[in-house]
Amino acid sequence: MGKREDILTATLDLIIEEGLQSVTFSKIFTKANVGSSTFYHYFNNKEDVVSEVFVNARAHMGESILKEYEDTLTTYEKMKAILFNMVEFGFNHPHEMLLIDNYCDSPFIPEKIRKQPVPADEIILQMIVEGQKHGIIRDMDPIFSCHIVIGIITSVIKGDISRKFILDENKIKQTVEICWKAIKV
Repeated sequence: MGKREDILTATLDLIIEEGLQSVTFSKIFTKANVGSSTFYHYFNNKEDVVSEVFVNARAHMGESILKEYEDTLTTYEKMKAILFNMVEFGFNHPHEMLLIDNYCDSPFIPEKIRKQPVPADEIILQMIVEGQKHGIIRDMDPIFSCHIVIGIITSVIKGDISRKFILDENKIKQTVEICWKAIKV
């Protein structure tokens, strides 16, 4: 890993461990083991590094949830695959998942960054709209449908991360089915 990646990783870890408002330059420099000149070589300010951490996490999650996505599957099979991939992403990259959940609507992330299109989001929305046209998915705002499903998955993953309960294969299957039932006709 290079110094730029060290700074990004340190910033992500600090945000999750202490909250965004508690992250200082000094803490980033210490955790990343870099000096201020190295930091400023890559980033102009704290907002730039935080925005990049957020953009990278969203892109990584988007790529992960579309893994093995096939447009030839039924709407149910596509949704199920995406949701299982989202759970897997949460297990493998909990800090990124928590960052996305905590800051996707936060004023700490500039609006232009939050509103940048993510290909995975577009595919999920298209899938929901297509399912609505075929009478498979409830006729409601597609973004609202997406938030319902993602909210359920994220909440369950956070419960596992915090050890309120342990997700096993059966609970994961139940969660995916509940997500589907929440939006299907």
